[in-house]
Amino acid sequence: MTVTAQPSIQARQLAYPLVGLTLTVLLWWVLVHVVGQHSLMAARFSPENTWAAAGELWQGGDIWQHTRASLQRVALGLLFALLVGVPLGLMAGSWAGFNRASSTTFQFLRMISPLSWMPVAVMALGVGEAPVVFLLSFAAVWPIVLNVAAGIAAIDRQWLTLADSLGASRGEKLRHVTVPAIAAHLLTGIRLAIGLIWVVLVPAEMLGVNAGLGYFILDTRDRLAYGELMATILYIGLLGFILDWLARWAHQRWAGH
Repeated sequence: MTVTAQPSIQARQLAYPLVGLTLTVLLWWVLVHVVGQHSLMAARFSPENTWAAAGELWQGGDIWQHTRASLQRVALGLLFALLVGVPLGLMAGSWAGFNRASSTTFQFLRMISPLSWMPVAVMALGVGEAPVVFLLSFAAVWPIVLNVAAGIAAIDRQWLTLADSLGASRGEKLRHVTVPAIAAHLLTGIRLAIGLIWVVLVPAEMLGVNAGLGYFILDTRDRLAYGELMATILYIGLLGFILDWLARWAHQRWAGH
């Protein structure tokens, strides 16, 4: 009974997303061929043209070069956000005075759209990689700061008291109590940071770089390659979905332990 029920549950879990995706593609087709049947521009964004362009992109090498450039920027932005965000989160969570002094400032800066810093980033850092990585880091740092601080606040004080009673040094308490306790919160912050980075990435890559998925979007527009443009948009969504899935998997794996 249990053996037959398990495949049925798995099939149902797989069927719902497939039905949702099928209905979405069908709605897309209707919007192009029924609602926009008299529009030449609408036909250029049809599912058929997009599918054909996606096949050409898959076989060519350009999309992979742009993907590599974008993922490198994502990794750098996340790395800098961690280098800044984790220490700030640790201080905000464990030092009440610092938390009171910085909380309002952090919340204020967090509510500023990273894209609004684009002109400032270009003027201060020039055109190229630096302003793009800065914008990605700025977007990603706040969920890391806030989640690490929340993880520190959630630590059971009895564990710290026990560590003190055993004569643990500050470094030992950090390695054996604090880090394991905040790991799940940190992974939550990283997942949120990746989502924000991915949203900011495409417009940030329109700042004058010559590679990346945002640059490729502009390139397809300038070449009037609308099928490639739509295929790239869907590809960006797929990559973002995979990155989010990996972050969610890491969080669940750690939480399971």
